[in-house]
Amino acid sequence: MSDVSDLTERTEAVPTPEVLRPLRYAGVFALLFLFGTETFLVSPLLPTIADSIGSTEAAAASTVTAYVLVYAVFAPFLGLLSDRFGRRRTLLAGGLLFVLSNAAAALSTGLTLLVLSRALAGLAAAAAGPAIWAHIAETAPEAVRGRALGLGMALFSTGQVVGVPLGAALAGAAGWRAAFWALAIGTLAAIALLARQVAHAPGSAASGGAVRAILGGWRDPALRRALLVNTVFNAANLGAYTFLGAVLDRRFDLSVQALGLVGVLVGAGSVAGSLLGGRLGDRYRTAGRTDLPLLALWGLLLATGIALATAGPGLPLSLLGVLIWFTASGAFVTDQQTLAGTVAPAHRATSSAWLTSTMYAGTGLGAWAVGAFSDVTRGALLVGTGLALVAAAGAWLVTRGLRQHDS
Repeated sequence: MSDVSDLTERTEAVPTPEVLRPLRYAGVFALLFLFGTETFLVSPLLPTIADSIGSTEAAAASTVTAYVLVYAVFAPFLGLLSDRFGRRRTLLAGGLLFVLSNAAAALSTGLTLLVLSRALAGLAAAAAGPAIWAHIAETAPEAVRGRALGLGMALFSTGQVVGVPLGAALAGAAGWRAAFWALAIGTLAAIALLARQVAHAPGSAASGGAVRAILGGWRDPALRRALLVNTVFNAANLGAYTFLGAVLDRRFDLSVQALGLVGVLVGAGSVAGSLLGGRLGDRYRTAGRTDLPLLALWGLLLATGIALATAGPGLPLSLLGVLIWFTASGAFVTDQQTLAGTVAPAHRATSSAWLTSTMYAGTGLGAWAVGAFSDVTRGALLVGTGLALVAAAGAWLVTRGLRQHDS
């Protein structure tokens, strides 16, 4: 009898393996896919939209600026709402606002309403986006947290690879407004899943005023340094990417269709990098090590990819460079989101929001620096590789400081 009792005790002592259950996050993953589609959808539709509303393409492009600018400015403030009042409320409110913004875009008859609708979409994404990353980080088992965040980032990138071509095809068959109606309907379906899957949970009772809470992530030394590295990394990454089409066109005289296929390669690299970064990060943490050394590795790979893409001899090597470039980009973003969700638990959504805001700030600075060169190919090579190496060095210094602190 005692032998049976001992066996039962030993069986109960075996820990249940932590596994990732993707269907548990179907609602938030669907919303990330739609956000990824929304972010990149306007570009291929720009000529059609401009002609339909009687505007120039340059003026219609301000709809993209409105989306990005509103997201970058308001995300930290709306991240605070998620931290204070809980993920469910913020996710549902952001999702409903996203439905309204896409419906407004579909009904737009002029540039002013279209720009306002895109600004509203940016506000919706700024509310729901940080809450999504925080929700995944705090509900996924620790051993698979990186993989969960990586899968979410991969689905966001899939919006570019799959969602944008589908939206463009729908626009070609039924008009550009149909693409925005499809986004609105898809978001309603995602909200229905969210309402069932995201449980109500109270927010954090953080002390201090709103400004102190918004800046909470910057007071943590590790996160503050990671945000600075994030700014420099994306100045290299997305700053150089702003001119990638022009660089490849000048070097190889590619057609518009060929440049579109390069966009698919960009998305595929981002998906692969997101999944790789999440898996490797989990292995490091399971072994009791920080995943920050991987950030330095992604910086070195980014420099290699940009150098090959902008200066590699021949088109095949340049395209290989693009793949390496965005594999490093996807992995870096995933590891940064994992770090933000781990270092400062009371400020998860706010920290995630600051990652996006510093990403956009870095993009603007990098694009300005590359554009300052009379030869943008040379500018993308020098600014992109140079800042990528600076980001790699910064990430290594952050890791070294953490190790000294732990010891």
